[in-house]
Amino acid sequence: MSSRWCFVNFLLAVFLACSPGAESGLANAADIMTRDEALTALQSPDSALRLDGVDGLARLGQPADAAPLLEALYDADPEVRIHAQSAVWQVWSRSGNPEVDALLKSGIRDMEEGRMGQAVEAFTRITERQPDFAEGWNKRATAYYMIGDYEQSLKDCDEVIKRNPQHFGALSGYGLIYVRRGELERALEYFQRALEINPNLESVEQTIELIRYKLSKDGKQDT
Repeated sequence: MSSRWCFVNFLLAVFLACSPGAESGLANAADIMTRDEALTALQSPDSALRLDGVDGLARLGQPADAAPLLEALYDADPEVRIHAQSAVWQVWSRSGNPEVDALLKSGIRDMEEGRMGQAVEAFTRITERQPDFAEGWNKRATAYYMIGDYEQSLKDCDEVIKRNPQHFGALSGYGLIYVRRGELERALEYFQRALEINPNLESVEQTIELIRYKLSKDGKQDT
């Protein structure tokens, strides 16, 4: 297997890691909490309470609650950080409209099962029905990337970042697209931006090191 093919496979793994489905396997410890209690718990000096707060927002939080969850990505406790990453995706996947949320889940299922045309159609319906919902654009960007339509995927990433500048998944998506286009320096910029927002993206961190190595080998960047 060529080194280039290994590199592409590695980057695809990064992309999939940054684009999980709408559901995540979080703990059930926060099931009895209200949203306000969860927000309060996030400020606790007790890491167990902060973990309950993160899991409570994963279950009950609204898109506006992404801000404290993004802060929790830098928590001192590694378990809190891991749960916060999943919780961010949970709240980002809530449009406030049950029909749109169901359509998002349907499109994700189509994408996971290889029905890419149906997935694109589902996500397009979301962008038309609720254009301010960033995750509809992000999931369509993912689908376009997976079918090789990088230009359209880039356009959809633009739409995501207009609505959600902190979207580390879309920033990672830019990076992958620019790698596919051979623009490693530009890819590096976007991967670094994603990692600044979410320092827990180990695969992205590894990719940054790999790109830096390739650039330095080509004399394009100092080691």
